[in-house]
Order: sequence, then C-alpha cells, then structure tokens
Amino acid sequence: MANHVSSLKRARQTVTKTAANRANRTKFRSSLRILREAIAGGDKKAIAATYSETVSVLDKGVQKGVLHKNTASRYKARLNARIKALVTAKA
Repeated sequence: MANHVSSLKRARQTVTKTAANRANRTKFRSSLRILREAIAGGDKKAIAATYSETVSVLDKGVQKGVLHKNTASRYKARLNARIKALVTAKA
C-alpha cells in the first residue's frame, strides 16, 4: 500500500478514473452490440436510429480518451459498410 501522501492521492485518482473509463467503455460496447443486433435483425428504422446514437457514443469515447480516434473511425467505417450492404442488397 502507498505510504506517501502524493502516492495515496494518485491511488485515489486511479480508482476514480478507472471507474469512469470502465463506464464509458461499457457504454460504447453496449451501443455497438445493440447496433449489430439491429443489423442482424434487418429493421431499417431501428438501424438508422441506432447508428447515429452509436456514432455519437464512439465520438464521445474519443473525446474522453477511452478510444483512439482511428479506432473509432475504423468502427464507424465498418459498421457503415455493413449497413450500406444491407440496404443495397434489399433494394
């Protein structure tokens, strides 16, 4: 266990930041899962609403430092490609 005042403070800060990072990571993973389920279901209205929400959550994850911007961009591109393929295949 930490003995110095500064190391005790850092330990407290680490606990707080870990909890915030975990909450943000859980939020974007849940959002991705919901979107993937909507894509599998094929409901276009649900996909459209869920996609915009998921993109927003991914961008917020980048702002908060949970995700790298290129990682979020890759997620968005791949999800958009799946949605586009689904829409064009049915049309």
